[in-house]
Amino acid sequence: LVRKPEKVCWVEAAGTVRDGVRAYTALHYLSQVSPGKTVLVMDGASPFGTIAIQLAQHRGAKVISTAYSLEDKQYLERLRPPVARVIDVSSGKIDVAESCLEETGGLGVDIVLDAGVKLYSAEDESTSKPQLLPHKHEIITLLGVGGHWITTEKNLQLDPPDCHSLFLKGATVSFLNDEIWNLSNMQQGKYLYILLMIPILEDIMEKLSSSVFRPQLDDPIPLYEAKVSMEIVQKNQARKRQVIQF
Repeated sequence: LVRKPEKVCWVEAAGTVRDGVRAYTALHYLSQVSPGKTVLVMDGASPFGTIAIQLAQHRGAKVISTAYSLEDKQYLERLRPPVARVIDVSSGKIDVAESCLEETGGLGVDIVLDAGVKLYSAEDESTSKPQLLPHKHEIITLLGVGGHWITTEKNLQLDPPDCHSLFLKGATVSFLNDEIWNLSNMQQGKYLYILLMIPILEDIMEKLSSSVFRPQLDDPIPLYEAKVSMEIVQKNQARKRQVIQF
């Protein structure tokens, strides 16, 4: 529970708090973002990507993002403060690793937040979206020395050559599991400790109130359309956060 500031509407509060906690988990707890670091946010126009970009920028990091469509690219280019570079991968012909190394002078990025990775060759993929995802080798290539790879890919498989490359860079791989704080009773105390030291939920609401966070929200959905909305979300067809309004 967190107190809602008067300036924040209920829809924005409901639509931001989960992505806010995810962004804080990834950028504070798993990777310690700080001024001067370079962060790559994959699919930055997604609801989570939008909040992650804004939090990283607020912490003084330089942000690079990928876009899956022309609409996503235009949305990311309108963000203020501006993203350092938007990599449009919609054509499937852009090398993400090459673009990131070019942007960082060959040093690589410090933190990568993926939106899933391509584990197999192109002919093994069955849908269009995985074609736009980077291969795991690309992420390892663009990761800088001492870098942090935060992945949402629960079935990630790293082969010995992948591990060797990460070892040579002194890099780490962490998994961003939305439910980890709820699943582990042992870790709940640590999470509460983090909340006491850095009141994350209150900070999320404060940043929302002061327009640091500008979430990607769809129009409020009436309760009678909740089932249809859930089906859209489960099929990964929703490009904006869905909020049910009673």
